[in-house]
Amino acid sequence: MSTSVDDAIKAFAPALPLAVGYSGGADSTALLLACARQWPQQVRAIHVHHGLQDCADDFVRHCESFCAQLKVPLRVLRVDARHAPGQSPEDAARNARYAAFKSALQEPWAGDDVSCIALAQHADDQVETLLLALSRGAGLPCLSAMPAHWERDGIQYHRPLLQVPGAAIRAWLEAQGVAWVTDPTNAQQQFTRNRIRAQLLPALDHAFPQFRETFARSAAHAAQAQALLGELAEQDLQNIGVPPSISRLQSLSRARQANALRHWLKTSWRTSPSAAQLEELLDQLAACRTRGHSIHIKLGSGFVRRSLEHLDWYNPRAV
Repeated sequence: MSTSVDDAIKAFAPALPLAVGYSGGADSTALLLACARQWPQQVRAIHVHHGLQDCADDFVRHCESFCAQLKVPLRVLRVDARHAPGQSPEDAARNARYAAFKSALQEPWAGDDVSCIALAQHADDQVETLLLALSRGAGLPCLSAMPAHWERDGIQYHRPLLQVPGAAIRAWLEAQGVAWVTDPTNAQQQFTRNRIRAQLLPALDHAFPQFRETFARSAAHAAQAQALLGELAEQDLQNIGVPPSISRLQSLSRARQANALRHWLKTSWRTSPSAAQLEELLDQLAACRTRGHSIHIKLGSGFVRRSLEHLDWYNPRAV
C-alpha cells in the first residue's frame, strides 16, 4: 500500500549511524532530509560523481550546500562510470556506485561503525524496473524487482521509500520548500526506462489507479518463488560440488541444471548468462559424453569451459 515519506521513515529502523546515497535529485533529497530530521547527528551523505555529464560539478556544489544546511557530513567520491564493450551504461554506473559506497564506508569520516546505506528508489522506480524486466523477457530474478533490504560486501542496504509514489515525494519536498536538482538525461527518451516513465506510467495511472500496489504484489510473489529456487540450487550444488561436476550436473533435469548453473555463476562470480548463452551451455552439457569433448562458451562477462571433469568460469580481462 502506498504511504507517505513521513510514514515510511517512521517505519524504517536502520542501524545507526546511517549513510544516505545522495544525488541531489528529488528522491534522495527527500530521503536525506527525512532521515536527518528523524536521527539528528546520526546521518551522513555519500554523493557519487559519475563524471558523465557537464553539470555533474554543479550537482556537487548543490549537494555540498544542502548538506551544510542540514549539518550532515558529506563525502563526494569521483568514479569512472564509462561502460566497457558489451556492458550497458546502466550496469557500469551501478557497479561504480557500489564500489564507491564500499570505499566511502572505509574512509575515516564514516568510521567502522557505519554499516547501513539508505537508497532513495520509490514505488514508481519499482514499477519501472518490473516493466523493464518484462520488456526484456527477463526471468524471476529480475521480475522480483528491487528488494527493500539486502547485503552486499558486508554493507546493509535499505530502500525505505519503495512504497511511496514519486509524485508524493515531490509534493512532500515542495511542502517543505526544499529545492533539488534535475538530471537532464531523465528526459531523454532514447532510454527505455525514461520512455516507461514518460509514456506508460501515466497511462497505467489512468487505466489502473492501484497499479503500484498490484505490481508490487506480483514482484513479491516472484521474489518468493526465486527464493525457493535459490534454496533448491544450494541443495543441488552441495551434491554437484563447486566448481560443478559435469556428470553430476547431467543427473539433474535440464531445468534444475539451469537453476544450479545460474546460482553458481551469480554467487561465485557475480555474473549472469543470457537465456541464449545458458541454452547453448545446456546443449553442450547434454552432448558431453566423452573425455575429449571440449566446452568453451561465452557466458555473462566471461567464459565457461571444461576443466577435466568439471566446469570452470573465467574472465580473460581479469587475468
